[in-house]
Amino acid sequence: MLKRNAGVDILQEIGGIDSIEKAMGLFDETMDKSHRERIRTIRSEALLMKIANAIAMCSPEEVYVNTGTEDDRKWIREKAIANAEEKSLPMEGHTIHFDLREEQGRIIDRTYYIANPDEAINSLANKMLREQALEEIRSRMSGIMRGMTMIVGCYLRGPEGSPVSNPALEITSSAYVAHSAEILYRNAFRHMDREVERLGHFYTNVHSQGLNRPEDLPEARVFMDRSHWTTFSFNCTYAGNTLLLKKGNHRFSVDKAVYENRGAELSEHMFITGIQGPGGRVTWATGAAPSGCGKTTTAMAGDHFVGDDLAQMWIADDGSIRSVNPECGIFGIVEDVNWEGDPKLMECLRNPGTEVIWSNVLIDEKGVPQWTGNKEPAPEKGINFQGEWWRGKTDTAGKSVPVSHPNARCTLASQALDNYSEDAESGDGVETRIITYSGRDSNTMPPVWVAKSPAEGVVIGACIVSAATATEVGATGVKRAPWANAPFIPGSLGDYMAAQFSFFDSSAIAADKRPVMAGLNYFLTDEARGGTSPKLLGEKRDVKVWLGWLERRAHGDVDAIETPIGHLPRFEDLQRLFDEIIGKQYDFDLYEKQFSLYVDNIVGRIQLQLEAYRKEENIPERLFEILDKQHRELSALRERFGPVVAPSRIEGK
Repeated sequence: MLKRNAGVDILQEIGGIDSIEKAMGLFDETMDKSHRERIRTIRSEALLMKIANAIAMCSPEEVYVNTGTEDDRKWIREKAIANAEEKSLPMEGHTIHFDLREEQGRIIDRTYYIANPDEAINSLANKMLREQALEEIRSRMSGIMRGMTMIVGCYLRGPEGSPVSNPALEITSSAYVAHSAEILYRNAFRHMDREVERLGHFYTNVHSQGLNRPEDLPEARVFMDRSHWTTFSFNCTYAGNTLLLKKGNHRFSVDKAVYENRGAELSEHMFITGIQGPGGRVTWATGAAPSGCGKTTTAMAGDHFVGDDLAQMWIADDGSIRSVNPECGIFGIVEDVNWEGDPKLMECLRNPGTEVIWSNVLIDEKGVPQWTGNKEPAPEKGINFQGEWWRGKTDTAGKSVPVSHPNARCTLASQALDNYSEDAESGDGVETRIITYSGRDSNTMPPVWVAKSPAEGVVIGACIVSAATATEVGATGVKRAPWANAPFIPGSLGDYMAAQFSFFDSSAIAADKRPVMAGLNYFLTDEARGGTSPKLLGEKRDVKVWLGWLERRAHGDVDAIETPIGHLPRFEDLQRLFDEIIGKQYDFDLYEKQFSLYVDNIVGRIQLQLEAYRKEENIPERLFEILDKQHRELSALRERFGPVVAPSRIEGK
């Protein structure tokens, strides 16, 4: 069990500021008059002590207190350019940031949870005992901001008034990180005291890029102190490692849901989108997918966008599940983003009027960002994440150097999107009736299937598999990706799973408001279904149909075929929805390829999960019961129909 405030507070231990009087004295020494006046408007002593200890530890030359005004935002943007962290592009409001060539994703091998003795940590993560972490942070972060400006920001991870929003401090020497925070999160300086008092807590994040040299990267670290809800990051610049408001604080929110509000709250790696249904109704969906597995595309496929990455969820008094996005912006992978599949996002990226920070794309000779999969005329040459680039360039191993890095990103405010929903800023959240889970599964599961019960829905989430993506430095191969949240689950998977069962099975959820829980798979290939091509069975725009079917299923408008893995759509319904939603003809042969059960593959997938989870401690027995039952029923189906079972055979047609 996680104990809050257990063990020494590392930030205070290194900073040495143990009274509000010392804190105010330090502010007088390190801030000019205007910023002293700003800091004095903060009344929370806990906030002031955290800021003071960060200053004492890092020893910046000056401190800039960001109040979120347009003047402050302008100063941060200009500072990022002056520091050469960003460079202006010809389109107004667009800048380019390049991370170090060797740091193009999350440094999972150098990311640690700070653990107290006997404290359970996710078996898929790294941990370091508090005493050792204290010395590592002391040796590397003491004085790390000498000669630099520390930027202090106050943010709210979620809309004002939401019961699951989380206030947070973002303290950094990187103007690029501060600029990203201003786009992706709600600046809460003017009401930070009120929100901290209302919610009873806040998170603290301290980052410095140091000298930002490749030779320093082996010493880069990301630390997360679960007991004191404080993160530390140094010698790195990639936003996934440095914008600690994002995945660092997401981890703390997971802990809060699992250990403090179990059964009433969830913190998930999920998009939030609204789907337009018949009669003008809007049905809200959340969905989990590992980074690089289509989460942003799915979010954009909805008609009313709220978020593409994170979701805070709770059971409201009326028995509904409500969701809010802790962010108000997009830090999205751009590979394969194009006009055909992502028109709303492309409007923002290719036309004036939207502030965009590009990272690790190619900038061509005209100053235009280019990236792999944009389906536009290929550039001849330019500058990208590894320096000068020209068409046909190869690396030292003779391998072609791509136009952009696979983890190249765009950062922009969500409100720039044409389909951004005003409900995104409601503290009441949106009523969530669809929950989806997806990964990168080329040969096993159908494009969409619905769980037969909430518990089986939890198991779908627990059993996501994915090919490793460019979001994690050094990761390769196919791996399990439980709930697409495993890298961000600090405690044991057993505790997290128990919280999932408790939430979705809760009697507090009204019977007529229970969501459908479904699996999605966009990566099924032709060769996995008897063909010869490695191409996908389907198109990007088909996502709208899978979501449309789930929307009808949530309201009981369509029937389904019951199978051992869950409910599958009927051909007649999909044929109609393909025509109605995207104007596409959908034939029976493709349906049979996509939705036939390849029993041996599915059984192999189940065995993979059983073997892996049996190595974990405290896994709820319900997981094994459900997977064993599916295994038995699939084996019986194979006995009756053979190794490949078409949905029409199950229906008896």
